[in-house]
Amino acid sequence: MERDKDPIIKCGIIGYGYMGKIRRRIVEQHPNLELSMICDTDLLKIENKNNILLVESSDEVLQSDVQAVFICTPNHLIPELTVNYIKRGKHVFCEKPPGRTLDDIKCMQAAERDNPGTKLMFGFNHRYHPGVLRAKSIVDSRRLGKVVALRGLYGKSGGKNFANSWRNDFSISGGGILLDQGIHMLDLFNYFLGGFTSAKAFLSNEHWGFDVEDNAVIILKNKQNQMAMLHSSATFWKHMFQLNIILEEGYLKLEGLLSKTGSYGRETLIIGRRQFEDETEAVGNPSEETIYFDNDLSWELEVNRFIDYILNDKPVLESNSTDAFNAMELVHRCYRDSDFPIYQKEGT
Repeated sequence: MERDKDPIIKCGIIGYGYMGKIRRRIVEQHPNLELSMICDTDLLKIENKNNILLVESSDEVLQSDVQAVFICTPNHLIPELTVNYIKRGKHVFCEKPPGRTLDDIKCMQAAERDNPGTKLMFGFNHRYHPGVLRAKSIVDSRRLGKVVALRGLYGKSGGKNFANSWRNDFSISGGGILLDQGIHMLDLFNYFLGGFTSAKAFLSNEHWGFDVEDNAVIILKNKQNQMAMLHSSATFWKHMFQLNIILEEGYLKLEGLLSKTGSYGRETLIIGRRQFEDETEAVGNPSEETIYFDNDLSWELEVNRFIDYILNDKPVLESNSTDAFNAMELVHRCYRDSDFPIYQKEGT
């Protein structure tokens, strides 16, 4: 691929699991990025090509001439790594969630404020899915009126190795399915509505028996009495993503999610306009438009924005530390509202 005229940014990846591999693909195909280092505790699993330096210690990346890092580690490592790299003047793209606690994201924000020449962005890639982008344009146009309510379903099937995942270890993850996966939907709730002042949470760990939740039902309301409800689950026994946006003059239904495995189903947006009995041929069934999406550029789009912020020294306007804090704050407000003892301790 021919390089653009903009400078080349040297990049490093910290953590080479599922997300690290995705970030590598995106970095290597970007015309203004050069992947120069990958850091992981198990170097044998990394395919080495293009003279990439493989290291086991994140300090080696810190001391290097790498200009931007992609942090793809388990949650408990995120805050310290992010702060250290920002203080060294490196730009940071960090996967969600932003650590385990609100204090974690606060310390990252403090480092960001103290080092204004750096850019900090978080991996809330669902904002950049084609169905979400189309739905957001419809909502912002107000052609179906303002949002009345949101309803989300987001869950997965668990799997035979699910019980052994670090994501269910409170000391590493800081939370269960709500923090791991549901935070994406809460970020979308903020994206479409935001400003929630009331939160009610019901959590359960009845099936898997972890210290953290395997099911969460969340009810939110803002000052305008607009409501949102989420069921985040590790016991759907099927990968599922669904977001309903109810508007004054109609509704939007996002279903399915383009993913590497395709297990969430085809990404679809259904657009319906409000019709009463005297306007439609079938009672309660207004005419609908269905749009299908088969090309997921969400990973590319968010990294493109990150690089644009760096190259043109723009403020990070989306998926920034404020967005990350707002999503994390909702998660932890729900945790505090629940009756789970592990979430009632100070500092969680």
